[in-house]
Amino acid sequence: MSFVDTLRQWDEGVTAFERQDLSEALKIFLSIEDPNSKIYFNMGCLQLLNQDLEAAEKAFDCSIGKDEHLAIAFFQRGITFYRKNRYEESLADFQKAFKALRGNQLIDYKALGLRYILYACEVLHNVALLEAQLGNWEKAQENLVKALNYKTDAKLSVIDRALQSILKQKLFKPVEFPTKLLFKPNKHYVAELEKKDYLGKAKVVSSVVPKDEFSGFAPLQPQVEDGPACPKEPEVFRALEGEPHTVLFEFVPETSDELAVVPGNIVFVLQKGADNWASVVFNERRGLVPYNYLERLEISLASKKNAVRTSEEPTTDGLCVVKIHYTFNFAVSLPLGSPYDVLMAKISRKLNVPSAGITLRLTAETSAENVIDEKAEMEEVWRRASSGRLTLWCSVREEIDGKPVSDVHFVAIHPYESSNPEDLSFHEGDTITLLSRVNQDWLEGLCNGNIGIFPSSFVREVPVNGNLDTNAEKQ
Repeated sequence: MSFVDTLRQWDEGVTAFERQDLSEALKIFLSIEDPNSKIYFNMGCLQLLNQDLEAAEKAFDCSIGKDEHLAIAFFQRGITFYRKNRYEESLADFQKAFKALRGNQLIDYKALGLRYILYACEVLHNVALLEAQLGNWEKAQENLVKALNYKTDAKLSVIDRALQSILKQKLFKPVEFPTKLLFKPNKHYVAELEKKDYLGKAKVVSSVVPKDEFSGFAPLQPQVEDGPACPKEPEVFRALEGEPHTVLFEFVPETSDELAVVPGNIVFVLQKGADNWASVVFNERRGLVPYNYLERLEISLASKKNAVRTSEEPTTDGLCVVKIHYTFNFAVSLPLGSPYDVLMAKISRKLNVPSAGITLRLTAETSAENVIDEKAEMEEVWRRASSGRLTLWCSVREEIDGKPVSDVHFVAIHPYESSNPEDLSFHEGDTITLLSRVNQDWLEGLCNGNIGIFPSSFVREVPVNGNLDTNAEKQ
């Protein structure tokens, strides 16, 4: 089945659902040959409405199989297990949903076609309910106290009522996903399914010059006296929406809402979401692209004439794109051969951190010979660039209780297996050097020659004197 056919049936299924024809909507979704994770999610929601818990569980299994980072799918499968009284499996899914939030307060799925916000405090609310259901009242209370750190004003009353119930050792109702919501296909793609008349209607054009005997295909010439001596420079960008950005890295779409771009393309950003996805326009097509793959483009009047041409060609103006590995990856663009302070100023602005607190390295290894500082031979650094691209690593020096974070070490109290490329894997008993704190639940560290982020609850601090600091143990 082609992408167009899948898109058309997806839209037809959502339309049937909106007119409350649930059986027809489910029939349409089931007829799609290769559904994506969102369509499987829609199937699971409809099966839940039909009280067919077995079919709902299988649909959410398929949705997670297509996208293992779709937190809302774990959340819905957790609800399915809860209704089937399979409390341990339900607890595991709510914990996976919280992990997929990656320390964020919420995930807004609007950009992906679902008008719903998944709040971390509500996920923890359900985790606490399942712990209570299993008789673990202390763990239930701990999760609700943790939920207070993620709460919003609108959700405070829900957490407070749950805490009151836990203190009385009474169960409470779970937070559930609304029954009237489904993932919708990208409206811009749906609009492209309509037939279009690209020729338009014929128009009669007459000359304003009396007795004009010209016939042919050339356009009419200016018919006014004292006209401009030369044609006006075309205002290309006035007709285009959004802010121009240069694409730094190739992006291959994984869903129908995303847009394929390659380095050198110029896209126009219509909207940047809090989840780091940007809605862009490229070659009259709209879609989603990771914003950290883009860099804002400042265009002068003199360069406007070349805007359309350069939108499909890589830049050749001597700029070098420097990819920086940090707790997240980002890129800066600057002239090849720039001095050290110019490079550091670019990175400092990106991270919003003073240059003095940034350590730049040639490789992921933290050895002294890999450090780039003001004494480094920048010519040697720039010789590493290939085809206008250079990759470097950096870390930010912070202080905790008056000492640099590089002097802070942890010992792993549980093994941790990375589920994402940026995560750090380690075994129980491994020693980890702290590089930076990402947020209250995630740290960046160095272990066994590898750098990555990891949950703080899996480690505890070892002070310089070697004695375990029980007060610093992460809860």
